[in-house]
Amino acid sequence: MTEIKLHNTRTRRKVSFEPIDPGNVGIYLCGPTVYDRAHLGNARPAIVIDVLVRLLRHVYGADHVTYVRNITDVDDKINARASQTGRDIAQIADETCAWYAEDMAALGNLPPDHAPRATAYIAQMVEMIGTLIAGGHAYEAEGHVLFAVESFEEYGALSGRSLDDMIAGARVEIAPYKRNPMDFVLWKPSVGDVPGWESPWGRGRPGWHIECSAMSYELLGESFDIHAGGNDLQFPHHENEIAQSRCAHPDGEFARVWLHNEMLQVEGRKMSKSLGNFFTARALLERGIPGQVIRLVMLSTHYRKPMDWTEEKRGEAQETLRRWHDLLRRHGFGPELNAALARAGAWRPDAEFLGVLANDINTPGALARLHVLSKGRTAEALAPFAHGLELLGLAPDWETLAQDDAGGDAALEPWIAQTVEALLARRRDARARKDFAEADAVRDILSAADVRVTDIGAESGWSAGPDFDPEKLAPHR
Repeated sequence: MTEIKLHNTRTRRKVSFEPIDPGNVGIYLCGPTVYDRAHLGNARPAIVIDVLVRLLRHVYGADHVTYVRNITDVDDKINARASQTGRDIAQIADETCAWYAEDMAALGNLPPDHAPRATAYIAQMVEMIGTLIAGGHAYEAEGHVLFAVESFEEYGALSGRSLDDMIAGARVEIAPYKRNPMDFVLWKPSVGDVPGWESPWGRGRPGWHIECSAMSYELLGESFDIHAGGNDLQFPHHENEIAQSRCAHPDGEFARVWLHNEMLQVEGRKMSKSLGNFFTARALLERGIPGQVIRLVMLSTHYRKPMDWTEEKRGEAQETLRRWHDLLRRHGFGPELNAALARAGAWRPDAEFLGVLANDINTPGALARLHVLSKGRTAEALAPFAHGLELLGLAPDWETLAQDDAGGDAALEPWIAQTVEALLARRRDARARKDFAEADAVRDILSAADVRVTDIGAESGWSAGPDFDPEKLAPHR
């Protein structure tokens, strides 16, 4: 079995991944707050974790990995957007949830197994808050419920900062009802038309952090394998998740491995609206930049390093994908050929590619290996390359690729098919006799006519390419 190594933020070192239960690997990714289109930075963790999920499913089996990516649909930003536009909060959330799913799919991401929305788990949050109060880890104050950070001795272990450091460096709300400036809100009152739910502490709504603890517990249990997100969430969001989850379920580990991706830059500068370099994934797609091109640019930088989006990288990625997909098209890849390669045992990953990718999701190294694998001369030799593209979410749509070449040889005059088959038989005979000069000469005849030959073991298939010229076959009838 392939050994997967991951850099665990909690331990600050790379560790061999050992799932709690190999039959049910659990991974949780903090998803978006849905009040607008997802910006390009939102796409990076989704792409990185999509690759990891693909890898985990390859190693442990597609049915043995549970991937959860949450949706925050109760938040003051959503409330503010509703107030600005006069629209209903649920309508805004529904619309932006659909946008997010559409944009992430356009970037080649598979849908998660669960995409829980916070508003559907209010009851579970209320229950967890009650447990924290009963255990002395939370308290009521002026209509709020707050988590008492001093009740959890390990608070700050993830970010590696002491309470004093966090107070000095963080923008925390210094409210008179807080016992400690770092205590954070679990529940807050809702007044007027602000969305709210009934609770033992009055009508209100949850704080930000409690939602992920409640949803991950409900869907993955009190202990699960991997928790991921951008490194901007490491503190306070993930730090707070750990505290409340461990205190609510003291017998559990919560998340065993923590993965954090670095942030995004644009042309060497931090992406921000004030600099005018802030844009959404949808804006790039509407400019005609294919989603897989955006994905390839993202994967060209290791997830733990800052990723710099540049037009130069975009152009290079677009040309690379064009060449790679055209290579697969020329060799006849598609559902039928892929299935034939699978039957022949050739549709499998390259061991070196898999080893590099499994070494802390090293996508730049994996892409470098794909460049080497793309030098294969036959479909069988290129199968690991095609499989690797699929594992990275960069494979073409196989049906569309096959349709691009469909119909060419089916409509050919009988003499053309007979001539090609005779040339292929001549080539097979020459190769059997180790007369490689003759085999190459036949190959050149076929190539000149743009006849695409695919070799699978001892068998050969063929199709007519877009520049097919039967007149060049006529002398060999």
